[in-house]
Amino acid sequence: MFWTGSAPSSSTLRRAVHKLGLAFTLACGLAAGTVSVARNADAPEAIAAVPLATLPAEARQTYERIFSGGPFPYRKDGTVFGNRERLLPKKARGFYREYTVKTPGSSDRGARRIICGGEPPAAPQVCYYTSDHYASFRRIVQ
Repeated sequence: MFWTGSAPSSSTLRRAVHKLGLAFTLACGLAAGTVSVARNADAPEAIAAVPLATLPAEARQTYERIFSGGPFPYRKDGTVFGNRERLLPKKARGFYREYTVKTPGSSDRGARRIICGGEPPAAPQVCYYTSDHYASFRRIVQ
């Protein structure tokens, strides 16, 4: 690869490698049929369902905390999720809130999240699980 001008910073290279890796992982998952992407995000049934009982223990614990109103271990838990990826059904800003699902061995928040929608936040209408930091979602069912 050739660069014109000065070489890119290490943070720019890290971001580029991260995006490339995410794109590669998503492409491999789509090819293998292990990643589901909603074709029409306005139709909740277009998003594959996942039984709560089959989620990792950490996800089930986060789910229980959501419905009991906390407490939450991460500062960003309960903040508005903007749905910039547009993979979830389109709703007014503030409808969705995100919660961290602890990832064993991760030194940061990791990639796993539960996104819930509805008012009030402690009684959401619908929740979604992502294990790949918003690249795909599955609707949580009991």
